Amino acid sequence: MTTPQELKAIVSDGLLSFPVTDFDRNGDFRADTYAARLEWLAPYGATALFAAGGTGEFFSLTKSDYTNVVRTATETCKGKVPILAGAGGPTRVAIEYAQEAERNGAHGILLMPHYLTEASQEGIAAHAEQVCKSVPKMGVIIYNRANSKLNADSLERLADKCPNLIGFKDGVGDIESMVTIRRRMGERFSYLGGLPTAEVYAAAYKALGVPVYSSAVFNFIPKTAMQFYRAIAANDHATTGKLLDEFFLPYLAIRNRRQGYAVSIVKAGARLVGRDAGPVRAPLTELTEEEMAQLDALIRKLGAQ
Repeated sequence: MTTPQELKAIVSDGLLSFPVTDFDRNGDFRADTYAARLEWLAPYGATALFAAGGTGEFFSLTKSDYTNVVRTATETCKGKVPILAGAGGPTRVAIEYAQEAERNGAHGILLMPHYLTEASQEGIAAHAEQVCKSVPKMGVIIYNRANSKLNADSLERLADKCPNLIGFKDGVGDIESMVTIRRRMGERFSYLGGLPTAEVYAAAYKALGVPVYSSAVFNFIPKTAMQFYRAIAANDHATTGKLLDEFFLPYLAIRNRRQGYAVSIVKAGARLVGRDAGPVRAPLTELTEEEMAQLDALIRKLGAQ
């Protein structure tokens, strides 16, 4: 088992990604093509992969789906790349998922929002604490997003109570809050950029002391995703500027047309490069034919992946 501190070291450097989850035409999980997807992505150099994460449609998975996704990921990637599993929803459900991920060989947990209901800082912190203490030997990264946002004071208290809470992934983009947390917590956490299409924010977050991020486009343009990450790491502004102008900003123009397209457009990209992961599950919707054509043109400009 990877210890929490070992996991912290792993996710403190390099590019991370969320593989999409493969479904057949009926929307049922396909382990064979999912395993093939992971085998294809693993050699490109991601530091760790998040199975059943946001881009992996965690919010749409049944309990048996979740078990099968995590098990397939850990078995396929054993000895190749560490697997972190998403866990979220109501506290007791999140605990069940975290413990199931541990049983199935995951190296760590990404704790996602509790969904729907708003909660106080004390309530969100209690939620995170209970999940952390349910898997004390596993490293946990908290995903700061939506209705599950923690401030520096809450994180500081949580850090004292939960030694295995080793990471903070920000999906909000509040610069004042991020600077406060980074300055307050120092090296206690590994810090990850987690805004949708994180490449657009990568340079700004690196300046804040958050050099690591997770890439959704790694699912269909892994070569370009790695090229962009290396350019960010090397302060190669010419390369990052060119890729932002020619791909990422036009890509955002498509993604921003509808709610939920942050996931749908990634599955669309996978389909266009011959790595079809099947449809998205409701309540997400597919891109239109016109949008697919626009995305296809952007991908073709990048060349072979």
